[in-house]
Amino acid sequence: MTNVVELKVGLHCDECIKKILKAVKKIQDIETYNVDIELNKVIVTGNVTTEEVIKAIQKSGKTATTWEGDQTNS
Repeated sequence: MTNVVELKVGLHCDECIKKILKAVKKIQDIETYNVDIELNKVIVTGNVTTEEVIKAIQKSGKTATTWEGDQTNS
């Protein structure tokens, strides 16, 4: 089953982004991933759970929290 996991992650510099992308790419069964630098948001789709994605990002030394209803459309 395909899930969409949206997480809030501190994307302060290129090195942070590289670490997070490297961690996300290692997750099995992902279909797509996207990083929104302006919103500090990582979106992963595939046969994954929110917990799996958070754990993978935390292994890279970064923190990730769920993206809960904070969304505003500009």
